[in-house]
Amino acid sequence: MLTITLLGTGSPLPDPHRAGPATLVSTGDVHVLVDAGRGVLMRLAAAGVGAGQLHAVVLTHLHSDHLTDLGDVITTRWITTFAPTPLTVVGPPGTQDVVDHLLASLAPDIAYRLAHHDDLDHPPPVTVVELTDGPVPADLAIAVSCAPTDHRPVEPSIAFRFDIAGASVVVAGDTVPCAGLDRLCAGAGALVHTAVRADVVQAIGLPRMLDILDYHSSVEQAAATAQRAGVDTLVLTHYVPAFPPGGGDDWRALAAAHFHGRIELGDDLHRVEVAPR
Repeated sequence: MLTITLLGTGSPLPDPHRAGPATLVSTGDVHVLVDAGRGVLMRLAAAGVGAGQLHAVVLTHLHSDHLTDLGDVITTRWITTFAPTPLTVVGPPGTQDVVDHLLASLAPDIAYRLAHHDDLDHPPPVTVVELTDGPVPADLAIAVSCAPTDHRPVEPSIAFRFDIAGASVVVAGDTVPCAGLDRLCAGAGALVHTAVRADVVQAIGLPRMLDILDYHSSVEQAAATAQRAGVDTLVLTHYVPAFPPGGGDDWRALAAAHFHGRIELGDDLHRVEVAPR
C-alpha cells in the first residue's frame, strides 16, 4: 500500500488555507517528500512526520514555489537529529547549484549553531542526485524512477514514479501533456497531477495569468493524461485559482468528463491510499 498526502495544494499565489506545492508519498515508515513549497514542515507536522523521518526530498523542477522551504527542511532535519543524518535531495540538473546556494545563505546560522551546541559538530549533511530519466540511484527503501516532462521554458523538469509490491504512484509537477509523463504513468495505479482552471484564468485575462496556460495542464488535460495512461486514480493538486476549503466539485466534474476512474482532490492533508493493482 502507498499513501499519498497532499501536504500543500496551493500555488505561487499566497493562500491562507493552502500551503505551497508539496506531496508526501509513504509506505509504512518510509516517507518521500515531493517538492517543498511554503509551509511544508507545518503540514508535515500535522501529518505526524518530522524532517528527520524523511528518506528523501525529490524536486520536480526548480521554480521557487516548489522549493521555497527546502532550506527549512535541511536546517530542521540537521538540528533535530543527533547523529549525522544525510538528507538525499533528488532533482533535475541545477539542483546541486540550488542546494549549494541555500547552504551558503545559511552559513551564519550554521556557524551560530556549531558554536553554541557542543554536541553539534558537523554542518548539515546533504547528498544531491541530479538526473532527468530512469531509476533514481539512491537507497530509498522504495523503487523510484523519473522521466522528463514539459514545463518549458523551465527545463529540465521531471516527474517521479514510486513502486513497491505492486502499488505505484506517479507525481507530476508542472507540465503540459507530454510523452515522458505518458511513459512514466504506464501501468501506474495513481497519478498526482498539478492543474489549472483554464476557463477561469482566461476570464481573468491578465497577461501574467494567461502566460501560465502554455506550460501548465488544465484540469481537462490532466484528466486526459490519466485516461490515456490507464491509471486507476487521478489526484489533482496545485489549484490555480484555488477553490474555497471544502469545495472543488466543479473541478471534479470537469475532470470526470475526460477521465473515468476515481478522482481525488481536496484541501491540504487530504490522503489517498493506493493498493496494489
